[in-house]
Amino acid sequence: MSTLPITVLIAAKNEEINLGRCLAAALTAERLVVIDSHSTDRTAEIAETAGAEVVQFDYHGGYPKKRQWALDTLAIQTPWVLLLDADEVVPTALWREIKAALSDPRAPEAFLITKGYHFLGRRFRFGGFSHNAVLLVQTGRARFEQMIDEPDSALDMEVHERLLIDGRIGKLRTPLVHDDFKGIAAYLDRHNSYSTWEARIRHRLRTTGTWGERTIRPALFGNVQECRRFLKSIAIRIPGEPLLWFAYHYIFRLGFLEGRAGLIASQIRSAYISQVRAKLYELRCDRRSDCLSKARFSPSNTDRANGRLRNAA
Repeated sequence: MSTLPITVLIAAKNEEINLGRCLAAALTAERLVVIDSHSTDRTAEIAETAGAEVVQFDYHGGYPKKRQWALDTLAIQTPWVLLLDADEVVPTALWREIKAALSDPRAPEAFLITKGYHFLGRRFRFGGFSHNAVLLVQTGRARFEQMIDEPDSALDMEVHERLLIDGRIGKLRTPLVHDDFKGIAAYLDRHNSYSTWEARIRHRLRTTGTWGERTIRPALFGNVQECRRFLKSIAIRIPGEPLLWFAYHYIFRLGFLEGRAGLIASQIRSAYISQVRAKLYELRCDRRSDCLSKARFSPSNTDRANGRLRNAA
């Protein structure tokens, strides 16, 4: 297949286990760029050997994070950008579909691509774990949501932030192969970081009524991203949410047909939501404690307390 006018941006940190497969399957693109965060393994070496450019990202908190920084900073000359994680592989069938889509003069400004879920060495056909995300966009027509300001010690890469598109959104049928070879321990470690981020997002929604400064508009009858955000706004308020997510994946989306792996994946999803809600509860307790402390030691309360002591004397 001939080279396509696409710049592939691959976000990475310590991805020597996954990166080689990702790059080998991305050579159809005109330009490959690995956005690294000063990996301590062979990530940069593997990228350069494969012919990719390596740029280092230093996070100082807040916005933008890694991918948006790359979109803002790199001189991207190709008309299209494809955003990948290091544990994702673009199959040949998807490249053929991308080529056909880009050759259409009526093509939309962005495309949804399914992240095909693989877990414990197998491709999941059931369970509803695969999901769509806007990954292929025309250069200059997309920006990531700006949700919460985070410290520099937090996640330096967009995780659940979505792309705001200036234009129409189409959909490609062939899924990516999303398969992480780091194992369950690394998978759970990432989920711990992600749940902290999501708890902060939910706390912001509860305290301000908004998801962030510039975000996807929740709309039941909007596009895929808007509908998903609307449904999430409802789900996070439902009691027993962790159990509902388990039932959704394992029963309603037939995750039990994946055997033991389907059970484990559904349990992990339920546990993730439990972590989010526990961390949200902690944030709300901290806020109430701050309010109580301020009320307890405010000047007016202190004066009243001193008056009571004088009267008692």
